Amino acid sequence: MKLFITEGPGLPAWSAPISHAVVVDHTCYLSGQLSVGRDGSYLPGPADEEARRAFENLFAATRAAGFEPADLVFVEIAFADLAELPAVNAVWCELFAVGRRPARTVSQAAALPYGARVKIVGVAVRERAPPRRRNRA
Repeated sequence: MKLFITEGPGLPAWSAPISHAVVVDHTCYLSGQLSVGRDGSYLPGPADEEARRAFENLFAATRAAGFEPADLVFVEIAFADLAELPAVNAVWCELFAVGRRPARTVSQAAALPYGARVKIVGVAVRERAPPRRRNRA
């Protein structure tokens, strides 16, 4: 079973022809999220603010797919400048409790869409798939 999430509550409008998330069995693959508003427009700011907005969008996509942020098991953060890692680490520590933090990798990108400072990608896994909905006649 595959489920493609292209819209949902709290999700920004996409200008790109992709899904916010794709669910396959117990796993949710989340597209890269940026600091964008609900209308899809880029909202520039310091790295910590951009990261907070990108995480809000990642969490909205996670919920739209029927998962919770606590189900995140892996996060990748791409930076325009790795020197901004400490500022984003502070946001990370606010959002994820010690002992419940997903695995993570960080990298520096030559360029990010819209000239963004931070892009965040994730993978979420739940213990078991929810029951399939049955159509009622």
